[in-house]
Amino acid sequence: MLLASYHTAYNVVGVLVLLPLIDRFTRLVERILPERGSPLTRYLDPSALETPIIAVEAVRRMIARALEAVCGLVEAAVAAASRGEPVHPVKNAISVSEAAAALRQAQVFLSDVNGPPGSDDEQRRLTSTLHALDHASHLAETANGKIDFWTLRSSPDDARAGELCAEAMRSATSVAGEVEAPAALAVSTEALVRLEHSATQLEEMQRSYRSTTLGAVADGILSADAAILRVETVRSLQALAYHAWRSAAHLVGRGG
Repeated sequence: MLLASYHTAYNVVGVLVLLPLIDRFTRLVERILPERGSPLTRYLDPSALETPIIAVEAVRRMIARALEAVCGLVEAAVAAASRGEPVHPVKNAISVSEAAAALRQAQVFLSDVNGPPGSDDEQRRLTSTLHALDHASHLAETANGKIDFWTLRSSPDDARAGELCAEAMRSATSVAGEVEAPAALAVSTEALVRLEHSATQLEEMQRSYRSTTLGAVADGILSADAAILRVETVRSLQALAYHAWRSAAHLVGRGG
């Protein structure tokens, strides 16, 4: 009994002494042994491939993280351009190209899963995850293209398109954040509704905007180059909002 008590007391005292130092020790280890590769792909553990449901959940978490990163960068670019300011890269932030590469890696990862899902629920979850992955890949591809956000200062309609896109990006980030966080079990229905509303409004606006902007060339108000550039920018914003909406909706199983 004395020996058991001694060992128990020794362990308890050791824990109490070291507990306040855990954060400092963790930061020291991270500096000595920095994590290699993208923080996005840390979810793609090869050991998860043996169990389809675990592999799907790992990809789902990764998509949510990539969605947060891309939408955050797009929102920052829209906001900066609307204020007439240059976009400054955030230190240690995940880039769009990095997110795109991680999403491609996720496709390969899912292709290596050992066997089909074991139930109808797991099959539906896999299907929703694949839809979310496809839309997130299109989102990253569009964001990685050449989008001239400076045209958003050209007219009230351009500014409105930027506002709708920024609102869509904020809402998608909110939904993705809840998917990624294990403690956040309730999905923000309000954020998803806002996201769908912004994407739908932008799609409706894009149809009339194209006709009006190109018509301004015939009236001598705009040059052909300027009109086409503005149309392409709004089309890209609409695509960003749409893919963000569909990816977020499928992530939470409400993709229809």
